[in-house]
Amino acid sequence: MSELIKNETKKIYEEMGIPSKVYDFCDEIWDSLQDRFDKIREVSEFNQAKVLKAMQENKVSEACLLGTTGYGYNDIGRDKLEEVYASIFHTEDALVRPQITCGTHALALALMSNLRPGDELLAPAGKPYDTLEEVIGIRESKGSLKEYGVSYRQVDLLPDGSFDYENIEKAINEKTKLVTIQRSKGYQTRPTFSVEKIGELIAFVKSKKSDVIVMVDNCYGEFVQTIEPSDVGADMVVGSLIKNPGGGLAPIGGYIAGKKECVENAAYRLTSPGLGKEVGASLGILPQFYQGLFLAPNVTANALMGAVFAANIYEKLGFSVLPNGTEDRFDIIQAITFNDPKLLTSFCEGIQYAAPVDSYVTPEPWDMPGYDSQVIMAAGAFVSGSSIELSADGPLREPYSVFFQGGLTWQHVKYGIMKTLAVMYEKGLVTL
Repeated sequence: MSELIKNETKKIYEEMGIPSKVYDFCDEIWDSLQDRFDKIREVSEFNQAKVLKAMQENKVSEACLLGTTGYGYNDIGRDKLEEVYASIFHTEDALVRPQITCGTHALALALMSNLRPGDELLAPAGKPYDTLEEVIGIRESKGSLKEYGVSYRQVDLLPDGSFDYENIEKAINEKTKLVTIQRSKGYQTRPTFSVEKIGELIAFVKSKKSDVIVMVDNCYGEFVQTIEPSDVGADMVVGSLIKNPGGGLAPIGGYIAGKKECVENAAYRLTSPGLGKEVGASLGILPQFYQGLFLAPNVTANALMGAVFAANIYEKLGFSVLPNGTEDRFDIIQAITFNDPKLLTSFCEGIQYAAPVDSYVTPEPWDMPGYDSQVIMAAGAFVSGSSIELSADGPLREPYSVFFQGGLTWQHVKYGIMKTLAVMYEKGLVTL
């Protein structure tokens, strides 16, 4: 950037609430990360080619963008999109639907359609994400797997964040039908698992019981690496379209990609026995699904750059960050532990004030459905709740960690992180 443009950019940032001292502190860190960003862009280019190749080989046409209403019979765009997803994830089949309302719904659908009364669900990587607790029945809820006679067993991670293979082996028994692995950290301060590490766990589980179904919660991990969990033995990979694969354009939806039988089971559960994948109108949103998927590798790269940027800034300020500023990345989430509720809420305020939508409102903690404590969320997004757009959230409980993710453009991510620091700086909560 030329000095003239840089000075003009700094000036407009000052008009947007970024003090000069904050800008200089952040900009120096940004400049130091360019080699790291180049590596992220290399992965993005690979994944962009993979997505484009899948669209071309499956002969996506203009007719695929038209959509259907009513029953949705013979919706060629919907069916073709599922073929594209299956190609990208190297799976036998895929279910990609706007009728899947969110990531939790997609995961619940995959679990409930492939488990039967008397089966047991095993979580070998510790407690799953908060909203799955009621799906499973860890916390009592109507319609849980527990209500339908599905038992649950959990093996916690070892203190260093690695898999406890000894106790995983002990936990596998004749009732073990499905193993669920959460790739991302959720609201835990544990490492996100690389696809390679997930592959090692899958191979171990399958060596003990070959017919077990392995499902991977892939939320926040798509297109971060050049391979996906389905490339290393996962029978199902599951995610949300208002995260990475929707590219910021998908207004709703989720996906399940995997073995044909597993996907068919999910389709019959989503619609009705006897109907399955044959119904489900696309309702005119297929262009956003296709274009969002096309943009997803680049959007994911922008979010990754923002996560690395945030880690380096807050690590330099003395806060505990996970991953740290130099570690490899396996999802787009950056955890920052503040040990202070004021810092947690101030960070979220900064993200909200940096948003293109609702930048004038202040986020407040509230009792969100599916969570056992108050949660503060900041996301002034074009798609409500979209966490591939610039967003941050965290439960109001110790150690008061924030979980930051998203950003459709790296320029916006940079401003958003600077704004979080500006809010804290102006409140006297941090010194530069």
